[in-house]
Amino acid sequence: MMVLSADGNDGIRTCVLRSSNLFGPGDSSLVRFVAGYARSPLGKFVIGSGGSKCDFTYVENVAHANICAEQALCSNAASVAGKPFFVTNGEPIETWEFVSCMMEAMGCQRPRVNLPAKMLLIAAQFSNMIHHRLGLQMSSTPPLYPDAVYFLSHTRTFNISKARRQLGYAPTVSLEDGIMRTAASVSELQDNLGISRKQGSCGSSKADKLLGSGVAADILLWRDEKKTFSYITLLFLLFYWFFLSDRTFVSSSAKILLVISLALYIHGVLPSKVYGFTVEKVTPDCFEVSDSTLRNPIMCMASLWNGGIHKLRVLAEGDDWGTFLKAVASLFCVKVMLHFQFRTLIGLALASLFIVFIVYEQCEEGIDALVAMASVKIKSLVDKVVRDLPAVRNVLVSSKASYILQIMLAMTL
Repeated sequence: MMVLSADGNDGIRTCVLRSSNLFGPGDSSLVRFVAGYARSPLGKFVIGSGGSKCDFTYVENVAHANICAEQALCSNAASVAGKPFFVTNGEPIETWEFVSCMMEAMGCQRPRVNLPAKMLLIAAQFSNMIHHRLGLQMSSTPPLYPDAVYFLSHTRTFNISKARRQLGYAPTVSLEDGIMRTAASVSELQDNLGISRKQGSCGSSKADKLLGSGVAADILLWRDEKKTFSYITLLFLLFYWFFLSDRTFVSSSAKILLVISLALYIHGVLPSKVYGFTVEKVTPDCFEVSDSTLRNPIMCMASLWNGGIHKLRVLAEGDDWGTFLKAVASLFCVKVMLHFQFRTLIGLALASLFIVFIVYEQCEEGIDALVAMASVKIKSLVDKVVRDLPAVRNVLVSSKASYILQIMLAMTL
């Protein structure tokens, strides 16, 4: 308002340029905000539906708008002076697409899991109130802040037709080029932004590699929500059919096989065309199993069997306390699991498949840190137990495998 009210004073002609979400190389505002969000626990999540749009303005376009305004004030001051003009790139984009591009340039993974914006907005307002009541100082750009939640979850665009028409303004750098230039300069700002760039962090995650980076990874990591939901529905129906119905497992399997056999028979007797629709026949090759496909699971089972025999031999020698304690802990876990119904365990396992991996992918660093810390603690505890049991070691070594197996069986009773 000061600039607009100053128009005409002492012969000075003024107008106002209002940009939206200014960004560019060396930016210490919007890019720093994205960096702070990426470092925060919320950096693994999308606030809102992810479909909100915003107008962004590349810094060179703002400079160009100032030149256009200066020329317009000199040549046609009557129609320009004392007026505000919105200046953007003129290309509204989904806010989370912009934020995700910046996060990937910083070496962070693109968030995928959505959080409800209203819930976070209430939490942000509550947090803001507590800070003001207690007199605590908030960071300059906290991720959980009402304005930040609103920016990330609401659409806010502007019409720049007035600036195009009266100032002759037109963006000189497209939004895509501006994002690419800013992303390329982020690596030079890593030290100032406080983010350590990780090599290969934009590649496959550990969860993706653990699942084989194939179809299973796409389903369990919710890459295609429709496909994942379809498999969840199918597994729920199978779980209900086999475990929650009053039928036995054998009768349920027999009915499934009967339905499959009937469907295959009907499909086989159908003509090649039915009411103009072509019916693709199932070839005998579909029921054949190649040697390589069958060899892999057999080799896996043989490897597991040989590994188990090797562990039993180590236990029989009585020299490896670490293996013994692992066996005892495993048998104790089996004992605890046997207190639950089998269908309960199957249901929990199926539910965990679609939760554990996606949570691990989104919180990989924190989980790895906790696992590493727990491993160190457990290892130190095991070493201490082994050191404090010299007498028991001698007894176990003298009695060999029989005594070890008796203790292990006793733990399961």
